[in-house]
Order: sequence, then structure tokens, then C-alpha cells
Amino acid sequence: MKTTFLFIFLLFFAYVNSQNNLYWFKKDIENTFVKDSTKDKSYRSQMGATYYSISNNFKNALQSWDSFFGREKKYDEKLLLVFAKYKAKNAKKEILKRAEKEQIIILNEAHHNASHRNFATSLLEGLYKKGYRYLGVETLQQDDSLSIRKFAVQSSGFYSKEPQFGLFLKEALSLGFKVFPYESKGNGKEREIGQANNIFNFMNNNKNGKMLIFCGYEHAFEGIHPNWEKAMAERLKDLTGINPFTIDQTKYSEKSQEKFTEPLLKFVNKKYPTILIDNKGEIFNGDNKNFYTDAIIIGSYSTFKNGKPTWMLSKAKKYFLIPKIQNPTTALVLAYKEGEYKKDGIPEDITEIESWNDSNYLILGKGNYDIIYLDKDYKVVKSIKTKIK
Repeated sequence: MKTTFLFIFLLFFAYVNSQNNLYWFKKDIENTFVKDSTKDKSYRSQMGATYYSISNNFKNALQSWDSFFGREKKYDEKLLLVFAKYKAKNAKKEILKRAEKEQIIILNEAHHNASHRNFATSLLEGLYKKGYRYLGVETLQQDDSLSIRKFAVQSSGFYSKEPQFGLFLKEALSLGFKVFPYESKGNGKEREIGQANNIFNFMNNNKNGKMLIFCGYEHAFEGIHPNWEKAMAERLKDLTGINPFTIDQTKYSEKSQEKFTEPLLKFVNKKYPTILIDNKGEIFNGDNKNFYTDAIIIGSYSTFKNGKPTWMLSKAKKYFLIPKIQNPTTALVLAYKEGEYKKDGIPEDITEIESWNDSNYLILGKGNYDIIYLDKDYKVVKSIKTKIK
């Protein structure tokens, strides 16, 4: 996506100006980015979406992104032919099945859509069982202590500050993946070349397993890019001689409004991400044969309960009712695994309390937690310890 060109500079600018407030109230994100009339609409849309996402406001992140980048999708009769030719299969199961014969899988995300990280996390255990041992992550900075510490911290990367991204890295490290950064300086072609070279160099020194690469948007695409000549995935193919299995999560994921949603997602309408496969075993990967991924994931519509998207739930996670406090009337409540808050770790969930008259929840797995309450000035007004059994 062309919009990613400006991301590095814009996010660095915001990062420098937000060191004291890593996780923000919705009103502060709105006032700082969304309503900043001195910046163009593209900037406001991207930055609003990114900070809503990092602060665990999934709906607002989608809305902010679509406020500029949303495009009304029109019905196309060709989609009926696609829908008739293919069957929707569970994307997780099909990817893990395909993983048996692959050496490199490249999976992308939209940086404002935390559900993409949640899906990536769901693949990790199955991939590890099939011999995948290395996870390359675009957002990471060099962090020599990551494999020892077993969790990301605020300085580990930018997007990894988001709770689902933190959980993604924590799950990978707990399973035994060696997690490595591969980001490169520059924009456009220079950046794609640098990313591919960094992955290739890592592979030459780490040959005891298969590789999962997690990236943003079009870095996962093969073929000819209109501006970069080749994206990272195609350049890595050239360097290694290995044809990676490339997967796009972005095109057919849910949007903030129905009018922005791809009709094919509406037709499929499953409660879980799917991949379309015909009776010959061929995977649907769109109409563009010049710039493409091997597979396209058809997303699902999020459902919400207790103010949270239900895709956050799993057999190992459940709702935790946040204990009420008298003051302040509004608060930002963050849940950290015990000891990680003091080490600048990533919260596992965040809930903004707008009223104590309502019941408010976090979604947490088993373990001991520090629950941190912040007031409107981002000062800690209370902290409690709790154990989830």
C-alpha cells in the first residue's frame, strides 16, 4: 500500500512526542491527531488509527483509518463466479496444512488492525510443531535481551507496544522461536532490498529450522511492484532461491463501515478467517497476477461482548471484572503480567473506563497480574495484584 511510505517518519515523530503517554485516552488521541487541522487528512487518519490500536481501541482504529483511506466497494458479478468456484476453508487449518511443505511463510498485517496479530498468534504453536523455529518481525529494534527476558518491552519496537503484538511475541518466545528484527533504513526500493538482505543474512547463520516472516502490507507481495520494482518477498525469493508461501490479511479484512467492506467478505461471511480453495486444491489469490500473494485471507466480522472483540478470547483466556474505585470517574486500566510493568513491559490488555456505573472488563489468561489504574493526567492512582486461575 502506498500509504506505508510515510509511516516510518510519521510514527517516529509521534513516538518522540509521546514518551510520557504510551497508552492514551480516546479523547487525547482525537485531540492530538484526528482533529489536528495543521496536518493533512492522511496523517490524521494514520496516526489516529495507529494510536487507537496501540491503546486497544479496535473500533476507533478502524474508523480513523477509513476516514481517509476507506473506499466504497461496488458489487461485481465476477465475485459470484469466484464464490461459486471456491469453497471457504478455515484459514488457520489450511495454512498449517500447507506449512508442511514450505520453508518460508510470509504473513502480513495492517498496522492498525490488532486482529491480524491475534490470528498470527493462533498459528505459532502449529507452526512450531512443523519445524518453524525463526520469527522475523518488521517492527522490532535490535534487542539482545529479548530471548532471555521472554517478553517485549517499550524499547523493543513501535507496533509491538500494542497488547496483541506483545502477546504475539510472548507466545513465540515461550514456544522456543528465535525472534529477530530485519527492518532496514530508507524508503521504497532501498528499504525492500535492505529488508530482504537482512533476512537472507540471518538465514545464512541460522539453518536449524523453517522461517516465519511477519510484515506490513505489500512487503509480503511477490511479482512487480509499481514503485519498488520488487517488494521484500520477491527479493528474498531471488536471494534464497526459495519460493515463499505468501499470505495477505489486509485486502479482505473488515472495515469500519459496510460500504468500505469488500463484497467477497460479505458473501463468505464466516465467523472465522477463511481461505478460498477450489476442487483442484488451488487457492484464490485475486485477479492481479503481476503483483500478488499466494493466498488471501478472507476476514470475519468482529463481534463484541463486555466492550471487547470476542476474537480476543480463547480456551486459555477469560473475562476479568475490573474492581471499581471511587476516583477518578474515568480511568485507563492496564493489565501487566506480574513484574513486567516495572520493567517497561507491554500490557496484555487495556480498558478505558468511561463510567464506573457500568461493569468493565479485561480479557486475561492464567497467571499473576499487576492491574494499573491511570487518571486523566496519566498518573498511577491505584495498583492491585490479582491471580487468574
